[in-house]
Amino acid sequence: MNKNRLEAFSDGVLAIIITIMILEIKVPEGENFTDLLSLFPKFISYILSFVYVGIYWNNHHHMLQSVTKVNGKILWANLHLLFWLSLIPVSTGWMGEHNFAKATITLYGVILFFAAIAFWILQNVIISSEGENSILAKAVGKNFKGSISNLLYLGAILISFFYEIVAASIYVIVAMMWLIPDTRIEKIINSKE
Repeated sequence: MNKNRLEAFSDGVLAIIITIMILEIKVPEGENFTDLLSLFPKFISYILSFVYVGIYWNNHHHMLQSVTKVNGKILWANLHLLFWLSLIPVSTGWMGEHNFAKATITLYGVILFFAAIAFWILQNVIISSEGENSILAKAVGKNFKGSISNLLYLGAILISFFYEIVAASIYVIVAMMWLIPDTRIEKIINSKE
């Protein structure tokens, strides 16, 4: 199978995820700027989730640049990732609707954690398919950033039962860690050209 089809499908799903999230933010009833205040929690949760989906889209794109062939294992691992990402709009809406309540923050963290695990699985399935000397294997290396992110997610999930604002802050910190583009794959691809 050509990887372009996999990329196009994944891009479409991610675009739909973002569309669903923005459609959850309804137009305020009133006509004054103060009427926008009720949307503030929804808008903040949307921004955070938009950033997360953007990070996954960006890293997914770079990862797939390294793929030379697509097999069934890669397809299923990719669908697994898309499944967890498709749950982001539900948790985003719930979190924004209920002003970042404990249960909503916990669910958000669980979804982020399992999306990160799914991305790790996809990454490893690709490395297994492409080989230990593949572009992706060389670029990923020991993957400290991914491991640290997963530990932070787990910590935030546990903390969310007691201090939801601290847990939400940890989700923001992880997003900020990943906002800096990861150029490892690009550097290896460019060095071979």
